[in-house]
Amino acid sequence: MTCTATPTTGLLEPIPRLPPDEVIFGSSSAMCKIRQKLEKAAGANIAVLLRGQSGTGKEVLAKLIHSQSPLRNGPFVKVSCPAIPGTLIESELFGYEKGAFTGAYGAKPGRIELAHRGTLFLDEIGDLDPSIQVKLLHLLQDGEFNRIGAAGDRRIDVRFICATNRLLEREMESGNFRQDLFYRINVLTIHIPPLRDRRGRYSRPGGLLLAHA
Repeated sequence: MTCTATPTTGLLEPIPRLPPDEVIFGSSSAMCKIRQKLEKAAGANIAVLLRGQSGTGKEVLAKLIHSQSPLRNGPFVKVSCPAIPGTLIESELFGYEKGAFTGAYGAKPGRIELAHRGTLFLDEIGDLDPSIQVKLLHLLQDGEFNRIGAAGDRRIDVRFICATNRLLEREMESGNFRQDLFYRINVLTIHIPPLRDRRGRYSRPGGLLLAHA
């Protein structure tokens, strides 16, 4: 089954007018390199992994990639992995059918489905439960998923952008993050430097001074 439903309002992340490039990137050489990589990422429909400390602007860059990509007219859907309890994350991501569990009085599309023909931004993917990582891997490999309680798979076209402040290599060594999933989301990595490493010719640190993930 191919997803054709129009996304429901409420879960979609609005894309406000982004700041000018000189505000986002500043004048430091480190951020100039980020800008070049971002332009390449925007033009190619590949998975992007944004890595950096909290507060370095990962969400801003994710929105910028989406706004400059061929999918810019589609939805931008954000999922904050640490903010959704482990018992709810599966239904929030994949949706469910009526009667799938107690309290499922009607069918509900998940955020993956709402991102059809757009971008799904998985913020702090390192916090995602290993059991959900398996289902996400299946989606990345085959472009298919199934709602909880559904009899068949649904096909979907989604651009993945993931972000993390964790060292995923260490999480893989400890068994908290799947190696095969890492390789799927790590097609193109952008390392975002901390603000202290972005000083250019201006007195303030260059670029992304907003308090974003």
